[in-house]
Amino acid sequence: MNQAASIPEFSDLSGAVKAFINRKQKLYIDGQWVDSSTGAAFDTIDPATEQVICSVAEATAVDVDLAAKAAHKAFHSGPWSQMIPAAREALMLRWADLVEAHGDELAELESLDNGKLVMYAKMIDIPATVQLIRYYAGYVTKIEGSTVTPSIGIPGLEFHAYTLRQPVGVVGQIIPWNFPLVMAALKLAPALACGCTSILKPAEQTPLSAIRLVELAEEAGFPPGVVNLIQGRGEVSGQALIEHPLVRKIAFTGSTPVGKHIGKVAMESLKRVSLELGGKSPVIITRDANLNEAIPGAANAIFFNQGQVCVAGTRLFVEDAVYDEVVAGLAEIANGMQLGGGRSADVQMGPLVSKAQHERVLGYISKGVSEGGEVLCGGSRHGDKGYFVRPTIFSNCGP
Repeated sequence: MNQAASIPEFSDLSGAVKAFINRKQKLYIDGQWVDSSTGAAFDTIDPATEQVICSVAEATAVDVDLAAKAAHKAFHSGPWSQMIPAAREALMLRWADLVEAHGDELAELESLDNGKLVMYAKMIDIPATVQLIRYYAGYVTKIEGSTVTPSIGIPGLEFHAYTLRQPVGVVGQIIPWNFPLVMAALKLAPALACGCTSILKPAEQTPLSAIRLVELAEEAGFPPGVVNLIQGRGEVSGQALIEHPLVRKIAFTGSTPVGKHIGKVAMESLKRVSLELGGKSPVIITRDANLNEAIPGAANAIFFNQGQVCVAGTRLFVEDAVYDEVVAGLAEIANGMQLGGGRSADVQMGPLVSKAQHERVLGYISKGVSEGGEVLCGGSRHGDKGYFVRPTIFSNCGP
């Protein structure tokens, strides 16, 4: 048994979370929690302490194949295919109620695995997850076709034209590490509402809240094979998922290069694809802006969730007349931010999600300095443990 919960850094965790991380986390395929076909596993790391949280089963291409076959069977011949919409709606609402009831536990897991602040997870991630599931549960009974009067006919013949909306089948869903719980709900809920079956692959950096979410789906009563969960590396289980012939749609949120790769691979078998990719969003502050609102608003756009948001406002264009005041105000806010673990009540900013992300961000800062940017605050690692980077503001940046 994993004894991670007994180490001092985890002493403040709730009993439910301690029990969760004290067991090896498995794959969920065809209604069963199973080890990897090879027995392989990987460690998930607390980014605030660099301590191992627990061991997680690592899916192989064989496991993906088993999940795809289970989802295919559930879609075509299992009880899911025969279930009336109102029954699917009831299942989803029961699931949402369970997520809401276990909200504190889920928020704690999200913080432990991702590094985000528990207070933000409780304020944003948990309510959003519950609302997404309930919203799409309401959609289940609203999926309708239509009848169409033909505008062009053939003399002597009568035509009856209609549309019938049908689920696409097995959906492969690949989610990122910045909002694991919300992204899992955003992928699973609409697919399930439409009558599809799902194979969810969370980011290998942050699998824990997705595992707990699927446990709650199982508790809600979803039939075997309807929801499947495969944790693992993108280049192995992710690649097998996008290539599998029984998977008829891929829904992906993540980086633009990976999205391009998925699009190319999916095209080979004419899979449908939904891609939500990265961005670099600008904030524009003009001379007539209310700076008492604009400055803290811009700071929040930069540093919320440690800046790990696809629409983070990390580029600022400021009119000359207010430039100095805006820059000084942002630096003051950044310098005053308290960094620490996400469960601490007095912390405003947690760690970055992983060692690789930590090194990447420090590399960006180094590159900015080498290209002539002026570091007004931050610009370095914070502390000697955890993947913390001091809130950083550059000024006088080139194009």
